[in-house]
Amino acid sequence: MISLRLFSPRLFASVSLLLALFASLSSFAAEPLKLKTVRIATVVFSNAGKVTFNGPTYLMDKDPWLKQELAKRGVELEWVPAATASVGTFINEEFANKRIDFAFYGDLPTIILNSSGVSTKLLAAGGIGNNVYLVVPPDSTAKSIDDLKGKRIALHRGRPWELSFAKLLDSRHLGFDDFRIFNLNPQAGAAALSAGRVDGFFTLSDAFLLEDKKVGKIIWSSKQAPADWRMRAELFGASDFVAQQPQVTQLIVTAYLKALKWASEEQNKAEYIKLQAQSGQPESVLLREVAGESWKDHFSPLIDGNLRQHYQDGIAYSLKAKLIRNDIKVDDLLDARFVEQGLKDLNLSDEWKAHSSTNP
Repeated sequence: MISLRLFSPRLFASVSLLLALFASLSSFAAEPLKLKTVRIATVVFSNAGKVTFNGPTYLMDKDPWLKQELAKRGVELEWVPAATASVGTFINEEFANKRIDFAFYGDLPTIILNSSGVSTKLLAAGGIGNNVYLVVPPDSTAKSIDDLKGKRIALHRGRPWELSFAKLLDSRHLGFDDFRIFNLNPQAGAAALSAGRVDGFFTLSDAFLLEDKKVGKIIWSSKQAPADWRMRAELFGASDFVAQQPQVTQLIVTAYLKALKWASEEQNKAEYIKLQAQSGQPESVLLREVAGESWKDHFSPLIDGNLRQHYQDGIAYSLKAKLIRNDIKVDDLLDARFVEQGLKDLNLSDEWKAHSSTNP
């Protein structure tokens, strides 16, 4: 039998001190570290040796409001640049490795990310989306996608506009197997079209540049299609960060809404187009991209029926095309709380009108 005399009062005091120390350390470890930096990834353009942010993020960076509000909380703002050539892959890796908290980027990459088990939330829409275009050589007799069946088409696979292309094919009862698809980025695709190595090229507003250079002509655009066919890019946040830092998340969304409000005002249109032209796209191209459409709607942040339909279709397509293995629920991806609160705080609740999907 062990003698109780071995446990002296001094030993009990030492043990009690150690237990208290361990309890203190455990409590400290359980407390979340104080947030020091919020990191936002955004597309950047390099033109003539000058790097510029894309669209509203340029305005968010120039407006001191967000930096000042974060500074009040002892938090710094860090922009994480994403090159246009590898936006989706880069941002997905940054989210997966917890090196960013927010990002502005497109639909298919984020669907792939969430299917892999890395959860993000769509916090605000990126307007009504960008148009996509089908371009053919200037001497082509093709009038529609049907006329290109069996022909060579350049398309950058895995980028947001692949979903738009898939919708176009589906509307004509066609499939990817009906064409010879060349997986080329926009620069390589434009070069292939110019050199006559492909019969068609599916791309963004750079299609106008090809027409201007007389090396291509547009035979179809999403301006002729339902709104949810467009290429989309939104504001996403890491789900863990959003849950743990709702006040900071609200600041980010509100700053974005302030930028959208300024950009959407008709009197600021010329200045905004000029800022956008710093990316290298001529103002004439940018103006043709939005011609005949509501300028204000281009900056709608609303998570509405059109957006929901777009992402629901994107998930279904990703499963069908085997881009993802695990299904995700569109309602798990969308989080409209911060947009609604931000619009209310800025007295902008009636600024934009929500749209229901035209699809069944």
